[in-house]
Amino acid sequence: MGSGDRRDRERIRLSGGLRRRRGLRAARNGAGPHDPAIARTGSRQMTNAPLKVLCITGWCRNGSTIMGNILNEIPDFFHVGELHFLWKNAAGRGANESCGCGRKLVECPFWSTILPIGRPAGFSMQAHADVVIRRQLGNVRTRHTWQVLGRGLHNEEIRAHADLMTRVYRAIAERSESRVIVDTTKIPGEAALLGYLDGIVPYYVHLVRDPRAVAQSWSRPKEYVYTMSPAKSTGYWSGFNLASHAITRRHPERSMFLRYEDFIADPAGTVDDLLRLCETDPSANPLTDRTIELRANHTVTGNPDRFNTGVTVIRPTDDTWRTALPKSARTTVATLSWPLLRRYGYTDRNGRA
Repeated sequence: MGSGDRRDRERIRLSGGLRRRRGLRAARNGAGPHDPAIARTGSRQMTNAPLKVLCITGWCRNGSTIMGNILNEIPDFFHVGELHFLWKNAAGRGANESCGCGRKLVECPFWSTILPIGRPAGFSMQAHADVVIRRQLGNVRTRHTWQVLGRGLHNEEIRAHADLMTRVYRAIAERSESRVIVDTTKIPGEAALLGYLDGIVPYYVHLVRDPRAVAQSWSRPKEYVYTMSPAKSTGYWSGFNLASHAITRRHPERSMFLRYEDFIADPAGTVDDLLRLCETDPSANPLTDRTIELRANHTVTGNPDRFNTGVTVIRPTDDTWRTALPKSARTTVATLSWPLLRRYGYTDRNGRA
């Protein structure tokens, strides 16, 4: 099946017309009181209009970081990386403490203004992080996805977390002068919560990558990222994708399904689709064929490649796993992921992986 046919199969329902963006993002390769990483020409006043959050879901190593950084080059879009981990990482309890701009989160000119939001008087940053992490673990993990979708803000803890996230998203939009926040957290429970945040309009991209490519990626050590066995990676791949599917089923008119392989086969066309999903004019697409120039960003965390800047070419294929992943591992992954492997089109016409 060709990429065009698959795109036709992708569930994209759009509502409303296209909105033309205003202003251009300034070059963002420095630091200072007016950080070029967030500065824009043609400043505007923030309104009480609903804020759009484009949430990219699925399991890790699915290409969300590069996709988010591409969208970050679009005027009025701002990629925050994996926002869920802001408090944990800033407190030094996560995988890394660095913003995409290269500074520590607590020293970053952007995040240092966001971190105090919602912090009770007399609380240290570490104490506040403990509270946020406790609420996250108790209410918005993957296992909570269906409960959040079904019961919403059903207890005091989740209501407090929803209030914090609403305030944080609003502050991010105001500080960055953005209309669309791109969040690549991929924690399904957190994604499900978006639909209950006051004044927030969520859009979802369920981004899937071949689980064998994902397993091969997890087997390679990377800066501040641990490794994972093929079996464990595939278990998470299945669970996170099932939960992501539940979310997009709840919000079909503002969701799309996308395979990473289709994205890299036609990156410019895919970005056009993402812009239409968010009701934004595709003429804002920053890609030239397969090439884009990436500038500094303020991602909380994500793939270590988030630090890469300069001219970037999107490679057209993703098949190194065919030789780099041992046959036994490929068999394990295919067996454990079989129902979804077939559903997502990773088998041939005869159903062979």
